[in-house]
Amino acid sequence: MLFNSLTFLVFFAIVLPVYLRIHAWDWRKRWLLLSSYVFYGAWYAPYTLILLSSTTVDWWLARRIDQARSASRRKALLMLSLCANLGLLSLFKYTSFILTNLHRLLPGPLAQSLPADPGLLLPVGISFYTFASLSYTIDVYRRDIRAQASWSDYALFVSFFPHLVAGPILRAKVLLAQIEQPQQPSQQQIAWGLVLLIFGLFCKSIMADQAFAPITDLVYTQVSRFGSLDTWIACGAFSAQIYYDFAGYSLCAIGIALCFGFSFPDNFHFPYAASGFMDFWRRWHISLSTWLRDYLYIPLGGNRRSPLITYRNLFLTMLIGGLWHGASWMFVLWGGLHGLFLALERRLFGRSGAPANLAVILGTAFIVTLLWIPFRAHSMPQMWAILSHLWPATKGTSQLLPFHRAVVPLLLALTLAFQYFARHSSIEAIFQKCPGWLQLGLIAGAMISLYLFSGGDEHAFIYFQF
Repeated sequence: MLFNSLTFLVFFAIVLPVYLRIHAWDWRKRWLLLSSYVFYGAWYAPYTLILLSSTTVDWWLARRIDQARSASRRKALLMLSLCANLGLLSLFKYTSFILTNLHRLLPGPLAQSLPADPGLLLPVGISFYTFASLSYTIDVYRRDIRAQASWSDYALFVSFFPHLVAGPILRAKVLLAQIEQPQQPSQQQIAWGLVLLIFGLFCKSIMADQAFAPITDLVYTQVSRFGSLDTWIACGAFSAQIYYDFAGYSLCAIGIALCFGFSFPDNFHFPYAASGFMDFWRRWHISLSTWLRDYLYIPLGGNRRSPLITYRNLFLTMLIGGLWHGASWMFVLWGGLHGLFLALERRLFGRSGAPANLAVILGTAFIVTLLWIPFRAHSMPQMWAILSHLWPATKGTSQLLPFHRAVVPLLLALTLAFQYFARHSSIEAIFQKCPGWLQLGLIAGAMISLYLFSGGDEHAFIYFQF
């Protein structure tokens, strides 16, 4: 059930009014829990059992960790939670990847002795709800929170449908605290939530799917036909596509949650206005970058030891962050390159990061765009083909229409300019500063565009595959 589908709009139009009509908070939460499992079951109903099992195991283990007095017992229970969650994630997400690589590396007889690829269907959102659930048991182990939540409250925290399948990756200390207290959304919250939903759908369906995705898909699948200019345009188009796709999803999730009275943290903050890679990861997929910082980078030692160890920690964190995105060496390469640039920036500029001037901001956006190439490419040959076609001497003829060659760079320039001037603000603050007629015009324009140009297609969000 996609946010940009008619099915979801019908689902939302049923769930929200019923929620608002229920007065008892316990029954409201039960309604949301039931609705969330219906939402998840719409993808593939049997996999609700995986979600249910993972939720129950972590809830039970967290209570045992909280009650344990022995440090060794608490650590053993935490390790059990880590093994259960990461083992489940690895089974569904990385089994095929591991077996494929072992078949390539091992001699013939050993390779033939390996089991066949089971071809497991990846449960949608498993990477997101696994990290959300793990944050709970780790925080309980660290004594940052107590494991006092009821099973139903904890199950709602994990499965709450706005964030379930593609984030933001919420922490228990953020969402559980809201679940435990009655939430009564105001008219202003519902109105702003619906505005965010409309803007998010506009970002996804119009900007990502209609403006940028066709150019990206055309060039990446038939790169040999295109010359240098068109290849550069396609690389820029994917950089914008993935931003509008995922930031659009996050706006939808934040807006939908707000309609129910829940406040989600921002997941994007104008990342293409970042001054360096440290700043980029403070602005891009914030819930993941902070999760990796708090539960991986800092436990590895962070920056508390020698510079060499700090560089190692940055590199390992980004390697694992790349692998989190998918079972492919291309994602590992993408993460490793980001780790290298983070280490290089720290070596050159120290803990404060690169200076915040226009040249650094443009340079960061340019390098980030190039680094999206291994992320988007399905294989190493495809990546090298794209890179080789960036050179002016590349053979190939211009295949893009003059309209696309003019409009896509213009939209890219407008995107960069808007993010640059808005980098110290927020969407809500900018919208509130607009006069009333302009606010209505923006909302109406987005809705009319969705009606006229979305085409009725239901394109999955890019991050659903992770």
